[in-house]
Amino acid sequence: MINPLSRDICPSSGRHYLCRAKFHYNSGYFSSSEPARRFASMPLLLFFISLFLFPSAVVAQNDTIDRRLDAVTVTAMRPLSRIGLQYSAIDSAALRDNISLSMADVLAFNSSVFVKSAGRATLSTVAFRGTAPSHTAVTWNGLPVNSPAMGLTDFSMLPSYLIDRAELLHGASSLSRTSAGLGGLVDLATSPADIADGTDFQYVQGLGSFSTLDEFARFSYANGRWRFSTRAVLSTSDNDFPFINKDRKVFVYDDSHTIVDSYYPEEKNRNGNYSDFHILQQIYFSAPNRHNLGLQLWYTGSDRHIPLNTVDYIDSREYIKLQRDNILRAVASWQHSAQGMSFSTKAGYIHHWNAFDYAVERSPGAMNWSNATRTSSDTYYGNGEWGWTPRPNIYLSASLSAKYDHVATVDHAALAGVNSYNKGRCDIGSSISARWQASPRLGLSTVLRHDVAGSDTDAPTPALFADYVICPAYNLTIKGSIARNHHFASLNDLYFLPGGNPDLQPEHGWSYDFGASAKRNLSPSTSISASANWYDSYINDWILWLPTNKGFFQARNIRKVHAYGIEANLGFDSRFGRDWALALNANLAWTSSINESQPASPADKSAGKQLPYVPKLASALTGIVSWKLWSLQYKGSYYSRRYTMTSNEETISGYLPRYFMSNLSIERTIPLRSVSLSAKLAINNLFDADYQTIMSHPMPGINYQLFLSIKI
Repeated sequence: MINPLSRDICPSSGRHYLCRAKFHYNSGYFSSSEPARRFASMPLLLFFISLFLFPSAVVAQNDTIDRRLDAVTVTAMRPLSRIGLQYSAIDSAALRDNISLSMADVLAFNSSVFVKSAGRATLSTVAFRGTAPSHTAVTWNGLPVNSPAMGLTDFSMLPSYLIDRAELLHGASSLSRTSAGLGGLVDLATSPADIADGTDFQYVQGLGSFSTLDEFARFSYANGRWRFSTRAVLSTSDNDFPFINKDRKVFVYDDSHTIVDSYYPEEKNRNGNYSDFHILQQIYFSAPNRHNLGLQLWYTGSDRHIPLNTVDYIDSREYIKLQRDNILRAVASWQHSAQGMSFSTKAGYIHHWNAFDYAVERSPGAMNWSNATRTSSDTYYGNGEWGWTPRPNIYLSASLSAKYDHVATVDHAALAGVNSYNKGRCDIGSSISARWQASPRLGLSTVLRHDVAGSDTDAPTPALFADYVICPAYNLTIKGSIARNHHFASLNDLYFLPGGNPDLQPEHGWSYDFGASAKRNLSPSTSISASANWYDSYINDWILWLPTNKGFFQARNIRKVHAYGIEANLGFDSRFGRDWALALNANLAWTSSINESQPASPADKSAGKQLPYVPKLASALTGIVSWKLWSLQYKGSYYSRRYTMTSNEETISGYLPRYFMSNLSIERTIPLRSVSLSAKLAINNLFDADYQTIMSHPMPGINYQLFLSIKI
């Protein structure tokens, strides 16, 4: 039955550029590499050039390359699972933008969250609503992937081409899926829905500035009840981009040793080369009687040299600054539905081995080792969920999960191995929820969660959600929520030596949301959408590492943080005639994240100040113009000033200036009878902005990438 107040699920799925994203979504992008690899790719490059210059030589008829679908509008009842939630879905076209992108890049240009990064293939973290990166929960196919040691996720190690679905649940909305996300949840998934019947193969090659090479390959097969997919990504680069080092000044002297001039030297990014390899295997089986089985295996092997910062004066001496990671993630799942009920279970495992080495030559042939750290972590996870729909407008559910984390770390360069620990912890979580569509316009939902971490427990975390459709014609809906949430300390906070504090209490707080959203089809081929949301949260016992009189830092529950702000989104989609299409999407976030705790010492000037590295204003804009088989895409992001110190001092090193980043790309697709070809040229940092997201870590100026794709 179709609800008269139904919402548009995909009002523009018939538009040409969206159809291409759907049927040729792996049309990727590319970068440049070492000479041998570059020479090996020349025949493919010449082949593509001939296709674009002389397409008639390989395309039999014009009508084979110019197909159009009329716009189709599909309507359905509002999903009960999204009552009152503040969520953002990342478009699949953004995930398939190009093979060089990580999820950090995707979120930076397609959401209002703050992405903190020192460049490609370096630690990249995501923070919601003025909270810390550890307050962002991250799941992959339901498996928590936050590091059990550090409590956060490195988004630079999550290639977007290995993700089929990405959703952001802001603030308290994350409680509908998991706990611990004081700021929010990034929910990632790989899906059998993207594995088409038959056999498919795709290869994408990327060539780019700074000797960068990206390669992607995918093979999939589906027949009857079985579906298989194998994906692999390889990225390598010298990453030796030039930059003007404004943290180092060179003085010019005359013959009497008097300074007569000075300048900032041009340098190259040193020690930034990397090699990342990922392989993802998916196997699905649809058994009789609505039983679905799935297995996903994801292996990552990474060797990354850590770039030297702009104030590192290692010049002629030999040095080692290297991080190596081997990660295995595995998820097995079972789902069953019958007679208004659904059951599902998941079992997951993560193994992460990490090595970090840092040494500088003390004398010829003798290295002075500062770090030689080896860390091994294992996560075992199990989850069971039950759902029941006693009536079409009521949904009840319950879940139970168990997770065991074990971390063993040792620094061989430390005296007597003092910087080491070997600890484990078992976390148990349970939840019950009820969702009720009280009327065609009013929806109500409640969630109650309770978690235990080892011998520590916290009060239950209740959450209430509601939404109401004010104007069905414009789908104008107001929504709100109130919730309590918490976050347990990481094993590093508890046990790292020296400085770990086993007496740390869970971070906890209350959050409040209120917002409105609307969507209107202006015509069969044009739609516009908008949303705005206000949030207010109070977090107590914020964990902070502070210096002690013993010469090291220690973790303490010290802060009370008040974070509040506004999030807004605007979208526009339109198709003009048979050949033109336009899509625009803009995100804006204004964030105030204030430390309201008492000074920890007479020298503490952080009270009443904005938290470090939290921009007051963040925005992102994407736009795509399509004409026939061509598309032009623009991506821009803006971050206001970010303070680097808790005191918010207006000194030269006390803040990072605001910056605006722009990327531009142009793509051409040629569909043949059994093969789809595409080529894409991307220009990153279009206006050659001089910027940093982390103090003293340079970022590349304008650079280029070429991506060539063949799909059979």
